[in-house]
Amino acid sequence: MSGDRPSPLVIERILRDREGIWQQIVAERDLNVLTGRMLASSAVALACYGAVLGFFHSPLMALTSALKLPLLFLVTLAICLPTLYLFNLVFGARLSVRQSLALVMVAITVTSMLAVAFAPISLFFLITADDYQFFKLLNVAILTMSALVGLRFLTGGMQVLNDHGTAPAAADIPAPAQPAPVAVPAGSVPVAAPGADQGAVPVAVPAGAAVAESTSNGAAVAAQTPAQVPAQWSGQPAGTAFPPGMLPPGYPAPHRPWANPPVRRGEPSQRPASMTLLYIWILLFGFVGTQLAWTLRPFFGDPGQDFSFFRSIDGNFYAAILRTIANL
Repeated sequence: MSGDRPSPLVIERILRDREGIWQQIVAERDLNVLTGRMLASSAVALACYGAVLGFFHSPLMALTSALKLPLLFLVTLAICLPTLYLFNLVFGARLSVRQSLALVMVAITVTSMLAVAFAPISLFFLITADDYQFFKLLNVAILTMSALVGLRFLTGGMQVLNDHGTAPAAADIPAPAQPAPVAVPAGSVPVAAPGADQGAVPVAVPAGAAVAESTSNGAAVAAQTPAQVPAQWSGQPAGTAFPPGMLPPGYPAPHRPWANPPVRRGEPSQRPASMTLLYIWILLFGFVGTQLAWTLRPFFGDPGQDFSFFRSIDGNFYAAILRTIANL
């Protein structure tokens, strides 16, 4: 974190020190502790929000909703996490199981904390607007918006982990060798060796001589040295050392067509395969979560019906939402 004292709230650290969280997941440093804190925070937040949902029916429904809402997220995670891990393995990502779990738990923690932040607003409408259909749609919208924000954290974290997995480490990149200066006799002109790059060592060539350079297709290109050595260089004593690759003032730069390869136009930048599969996995996670929520219902509890821990499985979540909108 940027501060000296770590925050006791894991959600505050996620929001204030997002890069620090990603780096901890990349390094797999204390992931068990971090995942445990996120799991506990999410369970408490979802239980509080579930209690608000169930209070529309009765205190007993509030208790059951407080138990079922954290269960909904955790069971959905257990069902979909193996798919995310295998997707990454198939397409060459380097995520471990612990990293995948921590990454998804960041999204769930953000979602649950945003949802519990909306709990006072939901409670206000529960007291002031005794309308079951409106209350149900309001809380579905709150959970959807909270989930979208949490998924933004998931995609951002996956992008950071992808960049870390594809970029070479600094220690693996060899440092370029620095050539030593070459002593150039008086009356000669320092010229970079043919076919070399910008860091090449200059060689001494008599004034007026032609230097042959090979191009990328093997053809030779003649680079004429100036017949007259510039005055500011003519007085240099023999054995004067010149920096690598340095040319005297007035000397034309040699033509090197291979130094600047042609730029290919119209080549779109491709998104990593793991990111494309992540978006597919997010859709899968959403479908599994909504169907499981329909299976575990009721969460709100219709005031016109008696209390029940579960309802019979008929229809689906999306048809019920459409019917609710039509009944407003």
